[in-house]
Amino acid sequence: SLKHVGLGLRDKKWCPQCPEPFDFPKEEEEILKLWKKIDAFCTSLKQSKDRPRYTFYDGPPFATGLPHYGHILAGTIKDIVTRYAHQSGFHVERRFGWDCHGLPVEYEIDKTLDIKGPEDVAKMGVAAYNAECRKIVMRYSKEWEQVVNRLGRWIDFENDYKTLYPWFMESVWWVFKQIYDKGMVYRGYKVMPFSTACSTPLSNFEAGQNYKEVSDPAIIVSFPLDEEPCVSVIAWTTTPWTLPSNIALCVHPEFNYVKVKDNTTEKVYIMLEDRLAALFKQPEEYTILERMVGASLVGKKYKPLFNYFAHLKTAEPNKGAFRIVSDKYVTAEEGTGVVHQAPGFGEDDFRVCLQHGIIQKGDQVICPVDASGRFTAEVNDYQGQHVKAADTHLIKKLKELGRLVHQGVCKHSYPFCWRSETPLIYKAVPSWFIKVESIVDKLLACNKQYYWVPDFVKEKRFHNWLKDARDWAISRNRYWGTPIPLWVSEDHTEVVCVGSIEELAQLSGVRVTDLHRDSIDHITIPSVRGGAPLRRVPEVFDCWFESGSMPYGQVHYPFENKKSFEQTFPADFIAEGIDQTRGWFYTLLVVSTILFNKPPYKNLIINGLVLAGDGTKMSKRLKNYTDPVVIVNQFGADAVRLYLIDSPVVRGDNLCFKDEGVRDVVKDVFLPWLNAYKFLIQNIQRLEREEKVVFKADEGFVPTNVMDRWIVSFTQSLITFVQKEMEAYRLYTVVPKLIRFIDQLTNWYVRFNRKRIKGECGQPECLQSLQTLFSVIYSMTRMMAPFTPFLTEHMFQNLRHLLPWTLSDENASIHYIMLPQPRSNLIDPKIEQAVSRMQTAIELGRLLRDQKVIPIKYPLPEVVVIHQDATCHDDFKTLKNYILEELNVKELTIASDEKKYGVTLTGLADSDRLGKRLKGDFKKVSQGVAAMTSQQLEEFMKAGQVAVEGHTLTLEDIKIKYGVAAAMSGQYAACADGSLMVLLNIVQDQGMVEEGVAREVVNRIQRMRKKGGLKPQDSVTVVYRAQAEGTGEEATKAAASLEAVITKHQQYIESTTKGPIMSFSSKYDLSKPITKEEQKIKGLEGVVLSLWIVESDSQLQQPPSSTPACRFINLKGVPGSNLGTLGLLEATLLLENPVGENLLTLDQLEPETNQLLKLSVHRKLFFYHVEKGTVELVTKIPSSGETIYVSNKVCPK
Repeated sequence: SLKHVGLGLRDKKWCPQCPEPFDFPKEEEEILKLWKKIDAFCTSLKQSKDRPRYTFYDGPPFATGLPHYGHILAGTIKDIVTRYAHQSGFHVERRFGWDCHGLPVEYEIDKTLDIKGPEDVAKMGVAAYNAECRKIVMRYSKEWEQVVNRLGRWIDFENDYKTLYPWFMESVWWVFKQIYDKGMVYRGYKVMPFSTACSTPLSNFEAGQNYKEVSDPAIIVSFPLDEEPCVSVIAWTTTPWTLPSNIALCVHPEFNYVKVKDNTTEKVYIMLEDRLAALFKQPEEYTILERMVGASLVGKKYKPLFNYFAHLKTAEPNKGAFRIVSDKYVTAEEGTGVVHQAPGFGEDDFRVCLQHGIIQKGDQVICPVDASGRFTAEVNDYQGQHVKAADTHLIKKLKELGRLVHQGVCKHSYPFCWRSETPLIYKAVPSWFIKVESIVDKLLACNKQYYWVPDFVKEKRFHNWLKDARDWAISRNRYWGTPIPLWVSEDHTEVVCVGSIEELAQLSGVRVTDLHRDSIDHITIPSVRGGAPLRRVPEVFDCWFESGSMPYGQVHYPFENKKSFEQTFPADFIAEGIDQTRGWFYTLLVVSTILFNKPPYKNLIINGLVLAGDGTKMSKRLKNYTDPVVIVNQFGADAVRLYLIDSPVVRGDNLCFKDEGVRDVVKDVFLPWLNAYKFLIQNIQRLEREEKVVFKADEGFVPTNVMDRWIVSFTQSLITFVQKEMEAYRLYTVVPKLIRFIDQLTNWYVRFNRKRIKGECGQPECLQSLQTLFSVIYSMTRMMAPFTPFLTEHMFQNLRHLLPWTLSDENASIHYIMLPQPRSNLIDPKIEQAVSRMQTAIELGRLLRDQKVIPIKYPLPEVVVIHQDATCHDDFKTLKNYILEELNVKELTIASDEKKYGVTLTGLADSDRLGKRLKGDFKKVSQGVAAMTSQQLEEFMKAGQVAVEGHTLTLEDIKIKYGVAAAMSGQYAACADGSLMVLLNIVQDQGMVEEGVAREVVNRIQRMRKKGGLKPQDSVTVVYRAQAEGTGEEATKAAASLEAVITKHQQYIESTTKGPIMSFSSKYDLSKPITKEEQKIKGLEGVVLSLWIVESDSQLQQPPSSTPACRFINLKGVPGSNLGTLGLLEATLLLENPVGENLLTLDQLEPETNQLLKLSVHRKLFFYHVEKGTVELVTKIPSSGETIYVSNKVCPK
């Protein structure tokens, strides 16, 4: 039944004209104005406040830089998921967060104020320094808000959280106190990655974020043995600046070492035998004097390189510095098999020297480098020089001392500071640590309790990182950050950890409103032992510790919102880039595991990196990418969103961003979708304008037409699929399906049902097809709303007027409307399968036309569809008319036996797949495949594999070509897809060729109408003229032929183009056409078809004539014919009356002429064409305007 259809007038606000051309960015700006006007985001939150909660954590970015494609990608994923959750019936609070502390801010200030190190900060004071930091924290916050809003992301900026808010910092203090009270915090010396530009240590995961290929000096240095001064142990290093701090050498206890003489210099060295090539190019260059195992070298003492720490050397065996030790961390892959030990600058060095008693636990570590990376007074010859700058001077000195054995360059991957882009060093520093190594098992257990997309990152990359997790250095020797709330005595034996502002007030008697260093560093806490008051340690928290505490800090837990937090923790969803596996994802998990022994999130989407189009990192300096704002202004935010989401980056892979990819989304997805929507609206308007029927959508509508049932079933199947996949957070499977659906809708359903939708098949069919198209587009609009919020909103603002509801604020936006739920009763897998087979047959037919270069406009006599399964034949019979129309063929033949048509199969080995794999065997395998018979190839296709020349080949390895036997090759072309084969009869008769030409003319007219901005309902007239280019006889004939074809098919052309077509006359006024073009028609060489489109009501100045409006022929009597009293006949006979009706047939020609002659006795008459002396009997109704000769005799002369 077709409910909600009736007579009447619609609300005038409905259906504003869709802009032509449609400017996506401009229309998105209009939608932004609408959202602002109705306060859409806040309104949606108010509407959902009583629904179940869906919790989302937004990772805080820094506002000291502008958003880039990585931020846009992560933001788009977050927006899609949270919009989807809201439209699935949840209340989703979305608050933006800002990371305000740490190196990104401080580094900017250091550059601006030319601060070189801690002493410069001390001069200006921490308060002044922090004041400068506070000024720039939100430097680009407005730009961030503008970009985020412009991209359609709904998130609350007004009720944001900032890590500098005192209430956020207080929650961080609480988190730390919980960890401290569990005995998980300690202070110790540790060799850590250290940024000399930022004067602070970095955590291991920070150091792992930014490796670069660098070239460093690689030198081999000699260490003469005390017991045998003419023999030197030689060590290799790429950090010459660490040599002044050398206090030991390390060998592998089990490796084989040699005492070797340099035949050129006569010097004797000890090194790893497997590494002789590091010093010598040819065996002739050296002589091996002795072999020994590494363990035999342990305990030997050597002469120090420099005297800076020579006092550490002792005479006692196996004690003191400057002796050889062993450890299995030494490798045979590089160097000399001997590693020099500087415990202040290497993790392994520190461990090995501690293990062998060269340094003692708790002792001051030898580390003569300050926080700015400059040598201290302990290395007085190089005091004040940056360590990297000192390399050259040190190498020169070693050469002077005769200790430089070899000098070269090593290209290797080296860590850089993620903020300052300067090389890191490794340096022993006192730090505060969280004992992560002690909870690795718990971290691994928690890692199994939540869901990652894609899961391979969780199972491999993240699992391996957790398995090898190190204790986390959470302190930074900086100023702008949350101060570590530890008050200690001078000897660190009395420690008080403060967990709140209130606790600090109770302990110190001082109440503060801000928790930054300048507000609390002066506060002391009385010692319970009666000694000097306790003072706060100078360090601040690593900003990653603040990020890891954001679930608690953003709601000021546990000081406020305790109940609501505990009800919604862990979060339902978070998302960030793959670089956060060692960053935010890790710190969140560590903190949550220690506090609650459970993960802080249930579902996590991890995206890959967005790279420049050439695969390199995006760089403002290199200008290797287009600014995101420029792209959005050119193609629109929806296009950027869909391009990013429909890419490998959502599966954790990288994306090489290409501007043309965004353009293609507009061209290939949005424009077809928009055209389907416009087609729906135009035809609803036509229905209401011409037939006075008001369309109202029937949400319970059940179609009966087979194509209607198919697209509705396909839509409901898609809704089911999207629901399932979105529940699993697999965006990368959803978007391709949605895009494919748009193709099914626009290129199949709308294309096949245009006449029904346009009302050409009667009102009932029109209404049913409109209901179907509305149902599908409305469902699709709701499904796509989270993905493309702007275009769906634009469409909804019209569609909402067609729904059976009262317009109100409750339905003022598509984003207030719930997602469609699948209607399982409308899902029909059999119809979907049948149409799928039909589509395959049509696509194969199109492919054959392309191969034979026969345009679709030119009809062909027959298509043969062959399928072994007879049950499929009924499907093809049901959909026969669609196949015939789409392939433009006259007959469909359905068969089971391809042999009847002489179908042959030929195999071709895939050289791309097999060339590298088979190498020398490829040629004989290729020949073997080519020799396979059709029957062998058929058996191979069924089995899925075949052995050829000793190699097993699969379906991917062999390409199958289809042909027909020589006897039928001129008539049929063949092609197949799996078990479905299509043959196309490619032999055309003259009538088919002429029909194709008529279709070409229609195509040219329709294109001109579109180019002229005409709408389907616009009434216009087409004037045509076919002219020969030049005076050649062939061109003149072709022009006449074209005129004849247009005249012959005038009715078809006029009915298709919805307007009259008239032959050119010089008396017509064509000075102001709507559009005019000259066209070439395929197959008619040397002919130009001129077309004018003019307004129908423009008075074409036609020549005075009694020519009737209806189609007609002129009749002339042949002299000497016995035609009664009229003698020589001259008359006009109408071929129709009125126009388009009562068409005259060939059988009616004779009686109508007798009646026109008013002959009393019916005579047998003969009708002839006469052209250039040739006389031909008329065998079909002549074209309008032709002159036909009439006689009562056969073959007059």
